[in-house]
Amino acid sequence: MSNSMKKHTGTNRRQFFQSALASFTGVSLVSGVVLNPFVGHAAEQSGGTEPSYDNARFHELTNSLLLDWCDGMIRRQVNDPSDPSRHGALLCPSCSHIHGRCSDALYPFLHLAHVTGEQKYLDAAINVYDWAENNVSQPDGSWTNDINPKAWRGTTIFGAIALAEALHYHGEVLDEARRAAWTKRLDEAVGGYLYRDFKTIDFTNLNYGMTGVYGFHLFGRLLNNSKYTQRSEQFAKRVKEFFTEPNTLLWGEGKPNDNRSGRGLLPVDLGYNVEESLNGVVLYALEVDDKEMLDLAVETLNGHLEFMLPDGAWDNSWGTRSQKWSYWGSRTSDGCQPAFSLMAGYNPAFGTAAIKNAELLQRCTADGLLHGGPHYVSHGVQPCMHHTFAHAKVMALVQDKMHAMPKVDSSTPLPRQTADGINHFPELNVWLAARGPWRATVSAYDSIYKTKKSGLLQQPTGGSLAVLYHEKVGLLLASSMARYEMVEPLNMQPQPGEDFPLTTRVESRDQGGWFTNLYDLTAEVSAKDDGQQIDIQVETSLQDESRNKLAGDASACELRYQFNGTQAHISASVSPQAVKGTEASLVLPIVSPSGEEVRQVSETRIEIVKPQGTVVVESDAPMSIKATEKGRVFNMVPGAEAIPIVVKLSKPNATVQCQVSVI
Repeated sequence: MSNSMKKHTGTNRRQFFQSALASFTGVSLVSGVVLNPFVGHAAEQSGGTEPSYDNARFHELTNSLLLDWCDGMIRRQVNDPSDPSRHGALLCPSCSHIHGRCSDALYPFLHLAHVTGEQKYLDAAINVYDWAENNVSQPDGSWTNDINPKAWRGTTIFGAIALAEALHYHGEVLDEARRAAWTKRLDEAVGGYLYRDFKTIDFTNLNYGMTGVYGFHLFGRLLNNSKYTQRSEQFAKRVKEFFTEPNTLLWGEGKPNDNRSGRGLLPVDLGYNVEESLNGVVLYALEVDDKEMLDLAVETLNGHLEFMLPDGAWDNSWGTRSQKWSYWGSRTSDGCQPAFSLMAGYNPAFGTAAIKNAELLQRCTADGLLHGGPHYVSHGVQPCMHHTFAHAKVMALVQDKMHAMPKVDSSTPLPRQTADGINHFPELNVWLAARGPWRATVSAYDSIYKTKKSGLLQQPTGGSLAVLYHEKVGLLLASSMARYEMVEPLNMQPQPGEDFPLTTRVESRDQGGWFTNLYDLTAEVSAKDDGQQIDIQVETSLQDESRNKLAGDASACELRYQFNGTQAHISASVSPQAVKGTEASLVLPIVSPSGEEVRQVSETRIEIVKPQGTVVVESDAPMSIKATEKGRVFNMVPGAEAIPIVVKLSKPNATVQCQVSVI
């Protein structure tokens, strides 16, 4: 234990161990199972268990989040021993059901039991474990994702890793009988369902197999079973197959996971990659000291880091699974901190990413729970418990690995903080633009995630301006699904109020339906930079969700985005036929939480007063703000509020030009 951790202990901890627990030292055997914690390569390189670097900010931040979240979960843990269907479960403020994976919280609970010596954390860990055994445990060793024996059980890999890490780092705080029972249960999960169904790294969405690379290695070492270690090695041999060129982005988040789009592009999702899959790659590579995989990890972390916004957000506006984009990451994955902090010795900007994202998580936390976006509180939306118990796991893990950390601080700027110019990702058909204070994302990515039960899960495409960020006032334009759909009904929250997409778009509404560039999978984008101004032009068409175009020439549409040192220009042009008898509009939902003053100075000028400056939106055509009950629209993706500004396109030229500036 590090000296910094020892500061949290004292009389309470000594009493706790003396009265309730058996103490273990050296190598311990329970039912023939080796339980001696193993030390990974990074720890060996650090020369022991004392921290290699102070890393005070990262330690304080992750520890503070862990304490806040665990206390928040305990306040919502059911204490009713007479009802085993509920006792120990974590009640979700936003969902009517109990999340089957809430037992993942046993790891962060047991960590704090060990570090603080407080009985409440040990009780919480035991109770949530027992709840899972009573309600989601299956005869084949799996735990179902939901309280239904027919529910998806692939998430067993995450529960098994949480249980293994709890035993690995903190098993000594359990009495011998309970520790033996938990270890036996872990072996049943790994030797049963996981070994049977996790036969190849790509048997389903790749986040499962990539996590399994590390998971099976951990299981094999902890349970002293070479069969599990060999499965890890089998998976590891294929890791290098799943990266794009030229930017080394991890692909495999599709149905099927190697599905190619009409443009020939593979399915990539930033959120699942950085918050889950890449953790598995990095943790495995460090444990076995795989030099080739470590080199690959550096390349892919660099590629993914290009999409982190200056405030620590992951710009997953374009991802194949962006229906779960929660600004800081993805709704049910774990968090980016392990991979990026442990690899900061290779690129110090990785450490900046780990800290800035954790700071964003802290800003999105209220009353002990992580909220699924920056404006849940301002819009009165309750958080889902899933975010908190998933992300608490990685905070426990980085605390447990703090002694093995390289230097982790935020002194090195993120790529997008210092960027200037155009960065094109051909494997995504996505462009990142940076000029002066502006950061923008333009997407024509056409890889669409589909399931048997879902409709068209349309993330931003059609040359849409998926993100606009200003270094002074932050996020100004975000994106959502064209139509919000709960792809995973038990893992997602219903949309509160009207489903109003946050993506900047051109749309035309008539009796035939809603037509917009957001459904166009064939938009053509060209970009140029003369050193002063970035100019991005889009040729697209207005379509409905079935890809039907407006009749005749009416579907033709052009968009143009220009960025210079002071202003962002957005212009739209449609065919005169598109405005004949219809309502064609350019829609600009400017991100703004409730409480910020909005002034419509004239029919062509709107001002939004933010703490760091005033956002000015001007147009050469009349603008209006769509009337809403709360003065804002809210979308679950990415959990933000916006002011829905609408600019009508009308004859004779059916063209409008808008500019956004900050004063």
